[in-house]
Amino acid sequence: MGKTNGEDDGREAEKMNVGQRGCEVVCVGVVSPDYRFVPARRCGELHGNNFGSSVAPLQIEDFPPHNASDCWRCSTPAAVHCERMCSTKHKQKHRSSAAVSAVDKVVSEEDGDWRQEAINGGSLKLVDLDTGSNGWASPPGDLFSLRGRNYFTKKQKCPSGPWLLHPAGVDWLRATSKLDHVLSRADNRVMHALRKSQCEGSNSAKKSFILAVNLQIPGRDHHSAVFYFATDDPIPSGSLLYRFIHGDDNYRNQRFKIVNRIVKGPWIMKATVGNYSACLLGKALNCHYHSGPNYLEIDVDISSSKVATAILRLALGCVTAVTIDMGFAVEAQEEEDLPEKLFGAVRICQMEMSSATFIDTATNRSLTPAAHSNRVQASDLQDDNDADDGASIDK
Repeated sequence: MGKTNGEDDGREAEKMNVGQRGCEVVCVGVVSPDYRFVPARRCGELHGNNFGSSVAPLQIEDFPPHNASDCWRCSTPAAVHCERMCSTKHKQKHRSSAAVSAVDKVVSEEDGDWRQEAINGGSLKLVDLDTGSNGWASPPGDLFSLRGRNYFTKKQKCPSGPWLLHPAGVDWLRATSKLDHVLSRADNRVMHALRKSQCEGSNSAKKSFILAVNLQIPGRDHHSAVFYFATDDPIPSGSLLYRFIHGDDNYRNQRFKIVNRIVKGPWIMKATVGNYSACLLGKALNCHYHSGPNYLEIDVDISSSKVATAILRLALGCVTAVTIDMGFAVEAQEEEDLPEKLFGAVRICQMEMSSATFIDTATNRSLTPAAHSNRVQASDLQDDNDADDGASIDK
């Protein structure tokens, strides 16, 4: 039986799409027989858009002409997208184990015994990137789309690439009062591991710098999710990250950015938060910065926003079914600071609230989760204050 005119038109349209847009059809999308461009879901996820569901088909004329070898959205060579997003099942099978081994490789290559101890310690364990649960992993930077070199002229975003700092562990903590400046506490296991390595004469440990993000979660019991990132190399003087570390709080508040990806979760969570979103945390929430001779800690007070607290209640109601990627960056607001780069990223995989380590704030003493295994419900949350919200969304 011969092909219908509609089938012929569709195939010709697909060929045209490959030639003009530069990516394989399976990676970017197809042009329907009536010449509407329909983006594919996978490439949409790469670029931070929820394509393939509610987004209306886009007209061909909506897109400016691009080099035939480049992606129509971020000018990345088409072969890179096809290799990254359209890999075979064999490659996908080994991707998650490679991601876990990548963390170990970073540590072993750089005399990073203290970081190995920090990564493997804590109640929230390092798990497989794709199949792990009740733990954390390190998602590749290319899963996040940030401002590219041409952002201020063409509004183009591109994959972030490698993190500027290396993962150095995650802490999931619980206390009767808010945990501030955790790196200064005598019972902080990450700082303890670093100081022990320094005392043992490790040259790399003596040069190490830690940047910690402490997400403070309100409730009857206060929780903190603390993400540690570190480097043994000097941070380039004059770089955006260097200016952020050594700048004042106003400079930091204007630029401290979080980028979220919902990897797995119920539809109500995705509908409320969005599959991909970015926010200047320093504008949306109260952030407090604590500097030491070899560290910077950012305490993010989620209770300072009624909107953030409400979203948190929703998230805690289904936390064991949610896997989320969080990337942290210093927003590039000048052309010379482009392209943006993540200084670190973490994936939280279907976490159990009860796995938190209890911190006795009166005695600086840590207790194991087994001794305090009460499950925290979303109803346990309560607003600590009614500060105005000031989120700055960068979609």
